[in-house]
Amino acid sequence: MKLKALAALAIGLPAMAFAATEIDANGDGVLTLDEIQAVYPEISVESFSTMDLNSDGTLDDAESVAAQDAGLLPKSRG
Repeated sequence: MKLKALAALAIGLPAMAFAATEIDANGDGVLTLDEIQAVYPEISVESFSTMDLNSDGTLDDAESVAAQDAGLLPKSRG
């Protein structure tokens, strides 16, 4: 299951700067579905929920990196 694989990837990952300066519109250090969809409109609610490992409605650095590593979120806009 993707969620278990993502959780395994997120454990022990160092805090890494996601391209948050471009995506994190309000600068709070986490990414919301709206912020991600502004850059990547193809990200669905369902795929965001899969990436949101702790189900808090946002992606922190570890969740973002795990989603990128799993191929669920592009590594950059280019």
